[in-house]
Amino acid sequence: MEPIYLTTAGNKLFESAFNRRTFLQTLMTAAAAVGPWSMALGETSGSTISIKAAGYRFPRVEALFAGRVKIEGCASQFEKVGIGDANTNIFSGPQTWDVTEIGLHPYMLAYANEDFRDFTLLPIFPLRLFRHKSIFIRTDRGIEKPEHLRGKTIGTPGYSSTSLTWIRGMLQDEYGVAPEAMKWVFSRKDSSGGEAGKISKQENVIPQGIDIRPGPEGVDESELLVRGEVDALFHAATPQAYLDGHPKVARLFPNSRDSELAYYKKTGVFPIMHAVAVRKALLEENPQLVSAIFNAYSQAKTLGYQYMSRLGWASDMLPWYGQELEHTVAEMGSNFYSYGISSNKKTLETLFRYSHEQGLASRQLSIEELFHPASLTLEEI
Repeated sequence: MEPIYLTTAGNKLFESAFNRRTFLQTLMTAAAAVGPWSMALGETSGSTISIKAAGYRFPRVEALFAGRVKIEGCASQFEKVGIGDANTNIFSGPQTWDVTEIGLHPYMLAYANEDFRDFTLLPIFPLRLFRHKSIFIRTDRGIEKPEHLRGKTIGTPGYSSTSLTWIRGMLQDEYGVAPEAMKWVFSRKDSSGGEAGKISKQENVIPQGIDIRPGPEGVDESELLVRGEVDALFHAATPQAYLDGHPKVARLFPNSRDSELAYYKKTGVFPIMHAVAVRKALLEENPQLVSAIFNAYSQAKTLGYQYMSRLGWASDMLPWYGQELEHTVAEMGSNFYSYGISSNKKTLETLFRYSHEQGLASRQLSIEELFHPASLTLEEI
C-alpha cells in the first residue's frame, strides 16, 4: 500500500523481599481475585451474548482462545489474525469482529485524523515491547551511537506503525535525534507480512517535513539494508539479514537488553504496541461487558503467568527461561505486563505526545477520549 502523506501538522530475586514463593502466591491470589473458577469456565447466568473476537494467540491470551477462560455472559469465538489485517478490517473493512486486538497507534490515527468512532478501546494491552532491539545498522556507515543516525538514510516498511513511532520518540527524547534529521525509504515489501498481515493505511502515514521516498518494487526492508540502499533499518520484526548473520548488519544497541532496562529504570515506560478495541454499539447495549471483557483478559494473563513460572521453563526452548522470568519480576514487579489505566498512564501519554510531535496525529489525544469511560477506573487486583 502506498503511504498517506499528511498535509497538516546474577539472580537477585531470592535476595529480595519478592522471592519465587511470593511470586507464585501473588499469582494465585490474583487468579482468585478476578472471579470464581466457575466464571473462568464460563458458567454464567442469564442470556448469552454471542461475540466474535480476534487477535494473536499469545500465551497471555491462550486461555481465551482455548476456552479455559470465557467472557462472563458470552459465547465467544476467537480467531487468529495479523495486526495489519486486523487494523484494515476494523478501520475500513467489513468489521468482522466485536472484540479485537488492534495496533494502538493506527487506532490513534484513525480516531484523530479520520473521525473513526465505531470501536472504543479497553485498557488491555496484549503486546508491549521495548524497541532498542529494533534498530539495525550497516556496520560500514560509521554508525556507532544513536547520534550518528543524523543525516543517514533509514529503511522501514511502515513509517507510522506503533513501533516506529516509539523508536523515533525514544531517539528524540533520549539522544536528541529528530525524525527530520534523517532521510527515509519505505520498502514496497514487508518481510514480516506473513505474520503481521498487510500493512494498514494507518501504518503508512507520512507527515510534512520528512524526506522520504519509495524503495524499489518487490524489495523488502532487509534487502534494502543488504544492498546498501539504506544505512539503517527500523522495523518491529528482526530482518532476515540479521538472522542470517550478514557480516555488515548489526544492532545499533549491541546489548539491547541492558539498554532497554536502563531506559525503563529512567523513564518507567514499558512501550505498548497493541490494545483491545470493542464495538461501541455492543457496549452501549451491554455495558456490563466492559468489566467482563477486561476481567477475562486479565484472568487469561494470570493463567499465563502461572504457567510461565511453573512449567514455562520446561516447554520453552530457552535454557535460562526460568532465570530470565525471575530477573524480570525482580526488576519490573510481578505484574510486569499490567492492564488498566493507572499503571500505564505515563506510557500512554508518552505515545500520544510522540504522535502529535511527529506530525502524525492531527492533535494530541487523551486517555479519556480514546478509552471507554467505564474502563478508566478498572484495575487488576
